[in-house]
Amino acid sequence: MRTRPLKVALLGCGVVGSEVARIMTTHADDLAARIGAPVELAGIAVRRPDKVRDGIPAELVTTDATALVKRGDIDVVIEVIGGIEPARTLITTAFEHGASVVSANKALVAADGAALHAAAQRHGADLYYEAAVAGAIPLVRPLRESLAGDKVNRVLGIVNGTTNFILDKMDSSGAGYSEALDEATALGYAEADPTADVEGFDAAAKAAILAGIAFHTRVTIDDVHREGLTEVTAADIASAKRMGCTVKLLAICERAADGASVTARVHPAMIPLSHPLASVREAYNAVFVESDAAGQLMFYGPGAGGSPTASAVLGDLVAVCRNKLAGATGPGESAYTRLPVSPMGDVVTRYHISLDVADKSGVLAQVATVFAEHGVSIDTVRQQGKDGEASLVVVTHRAADAALSSTVGALRELDTVRGVASIMRVEGE
Repeated sequence: MRTRPLKVALLGCGVVGSEVARIMTTHADDLAARIGAPVELAGIAVRRPDKVRDGIPAELVTTDATALVKRGDIDVVIEVIGGIEPARTLITTAFEHGASVVSANKALVAADGAALHAAAQRHGADLYYEAAVAGAIPLVRPLRESLAGDKVNRVLGIVNGTTNFILDKMDSSGAGYSEALDEATALGYAEADPTADVEGFDAAAKAAILAGIAFHTRVTIDDVHREGLTEVTAADIASAKRMGCTVKLLAICERAADGASVTARVHPAMIPLSHPLASVREAYNAVFVESDAAGQLMFYGPGAGGSPTASAVLGDLVAVCRNKLAGATGPGESAYTRLPVSPMGDVVTRYHISLDVADKSGVLAQVATVFAEHGVSIDTVRQQGKDGEASLVVVTHRAADAALSSTVGALRELDTVRGVASIMRVEGE
């Protein structure tokens, strides 16, 4: 075994960073045996140096992250500070000074992954980011390496634990959105500002990363259609139950049937209770991958938290350190297909539409005519009425999203339609 230790700089010492430091210290001998050389934590960059950090030697702590990554003797930089800047500058600086990088930064990879990969390649360094998607669940590496010889056609999954917890509570208890969010916040699943989770930004970043790897093309977060779950109501959940479905916030990445383009989207959807994703409860994540040769694969586990995310970070650390010892680098960006990302309007799926209508004869015929005129075929209709008001629930056959949007626009123009209460896609069938 090589005796000179591989030196690691840690950027960030919050929930994930502190757990990474703890495991590196307590499992130092095991890590050395697996890597083939000792690994030494050489410095930890933080914003608040006076904060008490149990088990973290004070002499390792610094507020000068730039100086730390510029040291020249650092072999690997672990970045767990998140956000775009200063993370991007620190990572590129690390590459320039000979270090490889392990990151958990989904926002940065989703926004600027191509440039980061190019910088890593220029300097003969690695960029690994298993922890950026679905916490402890091994997903990036299986897509990037294990399925490298296969053709992936679809990635469908629950990649945000906060939103899954909220929807699960709405489904199991009949709670409204606000009540379920309050419970998620009280239990620590939701941040004080839950916008990134509940509006779908977190899941959209992960969808961009997964689509890029799965389809060997460049997909950024700006390419991902995004809808959050703030408009999902208890009535939507109840309607899904009547259909034998449940509601999940899904990240869906698909290759077009002709193979000429891809789509990436995040939105709430009804899925049948028979689908494996329907049984994913509370804050867990699960991702379904469909490929030509392997068929259907499902990856399941905790998608966030200090220990699960640290597990993914340390798995990458072991791989990157092994590459350093071998004088090699692992897989870089694979974007050879250069497939365009199609707009949401091209997506074809089924829909569940709830309308508030006048309770009088002829309304159903008017509504059906609008659907027919826009090329959207109706599968089932359920109508309830009382005291001059009625609700009409329409479930369609598969149709393009653009056709459904034009249909809804025309429905809103009808005098007999008082409002479109909700629109939800039906997936996973």
